[in-house]
Amino acid sequence: MIFGKHINRYYLRFALLILGGLVALIAVDYLQLLIPNLYQLIINGINEGRVELDGAVYAFDLDFVIGKICLPMLGIILLIVLGRFLWRVCFFTAGIRAEEDLRNRMFSHCKELSQEFYHQNNVGNLMSLFTNDLDTFQECYSWGIMEFCDACFLGALAISKMWKMDALLTSLALIPMALLMGSSILVGNYMTKKWDERQEAFSQLSDFAQESFSGIAVIKAFVKESKELWAFKKLSKVNEDTNVAFTKISVLFRILVMAFVESVICIILGYGGYLVYTQQFNAGQLMEFIGYFTAIIWPIMAVADLIDMTSRGRASVKRISELLDAKQDMVDRPDVTPLKDMRGDIEFRNLNFCYPDGEFDALHDVSFSIKAGENIGLVGRTGSGKTTLVDLILRTYNVPDGTLFVDGRDVNTVPIKDVRAGCAYVPQDNFLFSDTIANNIGFAVDEKRSDAIRTAAKMADVDGNIQEFTAGYETILGERGVTVSGGQKQRISIARALLKDAPILILDDSVSAVDTKTERNILANLRQTREGRTTILIAHRISTIEQMDKVLFIDDGTVAAFGPHEELYRDCTEYRKMVDLQRLEEEGGEHNG
Repeated sequence: MIFGKHINRYYLRFALLILGGLVALIAVDYLQLLIPNLYQLIINGINEGRVELDGAVYAFDLDFVIGKICLPMLGIILLIVLGRFLWRVCFFTAGIRAEEDLRNRMFSHCKELSQEFYHQNNVGNLMSLFTNDLDTFQECYSWGIMEFCDACFLGALAISKMWKMDALLTSLALIPMALLMGSSILVGNYMTKKWDERQEAFSQLSDFAQESFSGIAVIKAFVKESKELWAFKKLSKVNEDTNVAFTKISVLFRILVMAFVESVICIILGYGGYLVYTQQFNAGQLMEFIGYFTAIIWPIMAVADLIDMTSRGRASVKRISELLDAKQDMVDRPDVTPLKDMRGDIEFRNLNFCYPDGEFDALHDVSFSIKAGENIGLVGRTGSGKTTLVDLILRTYNVPDGTLFVDGRDVNTVPIKDVRAGCAYVPQDNFLFSDTIANNIGFAVDEKRSDAIRTAAKMADVDGNIQEFTAGYETILGERGVTVSGGQKQRISIARALLKDAPILILDDSVSAVDTKTERNILANLRQTREGRTTILIAHRISTIEQMDKVLFIDDGTVAAFGPHEELYRDCTEYRKMVDLQRLEEEGGEHNG
């Protein structure tokens, strides 16, 4: 059995199932201990030709064997089978339901964690939590309850019967068991450490495999298959070594258990044979005593298995608890009030921002204001803070009070859900799900209407490409959208954002992979369909944003200039240099062409 603040609730939640399983288990244990007494009757009957039962003496004949031994034993066996079926149903149902609930809690918690958490925890580690560690928890919860209770009840009942038959023989038999229990505690702690190492090795192996499969195109392009295979073999060897180390200690422990059990058998046969020789026992009683001890071999093995299982369970529950205890950085304050009918006004006031693990400010003293309905172009050198700026609008990170306002309200006083509901976002990586194109576009809304999906695709200038696919909008995309080109991924992502029809639209370098004609079509559609709504377009090409209402020029984390393109070109030296340099590059490219 395993315990922890995230685990204990399931013992109470499924108490009725556990109680039902315990009743069936205790009944089975009681019935099992009736069988050794039947063994005694058979042995004594064979040796003496008569049997004493309940104060009466019976001749050991066929009627006695059938009526007093065979039929009762058949009834006991049938009841044991039924009882074992019932406790399995009860315990395993509780375990599976507990695992399901814990998995849902873990996934729900993961959705609330900040991006910083995912920067620090790789995918392979998280996936091992949802697979290996949850499987270990379920095993420890269901089997652990059964083995613990079975060891207690069956062991106690068997020992009490043995004690009544001969206290000294019982004491001699239990001495090796006491030594076994003492050594088990030491071995269990060591096994916990080894299991933790095993899980960590598996996480690293899973993460490497996932990353390699995702980047298979790059690996092939650089002909690095052999290098990746060597690295995988190295991690696989580490995983093998940790598994072998854990298996060795586990097997050695089980061998130790069997050695103790066999030593007890020797004690019983030796001293028990002496008792028969001195006529303190008869052969039937010795057989009955051995039957009781045989019954507690399973509890002894259960204790060994329980120690093995618990050592793994503690390590897995520790890892699961670390996930569930991970701090949710992005949470609403108690005093937030809903923001209804967002207009799209955005204002930054002297904002300074540093990433949680950063050493210096990514943005400093940022101040500007965007009115609802304005189209804003956001430009700057690579790493100047453009994406960081829009991430703050989306409440991906916390900002100081009084530095960022939406519709005149401090974002810290508005529910995070309301802020994000009012924004549509096209990220740089243009992430697409392994689903149909229609479902990828319709992901932004609850009600997926085919006509609305196609309208959004037309505005993103991708409808024609989709129609060329054999299955059209029902085409299944590969993982992360690998079955479509970079430009198609961008335009499908844009269609998804346009379908949301949010007051604020943010496009983060979302037309970089399309040709200039397609880019002009998309921008024209945006101006036509989003009139009166705020649009922020991050781009590297000046030609992409020079027709926007205003241009926000970010340089080294500060607002270098903000205003119409012509005004920035006239008054901002750095912006003019960027524009002139791009024009020279474009003219040079055309000349070379």
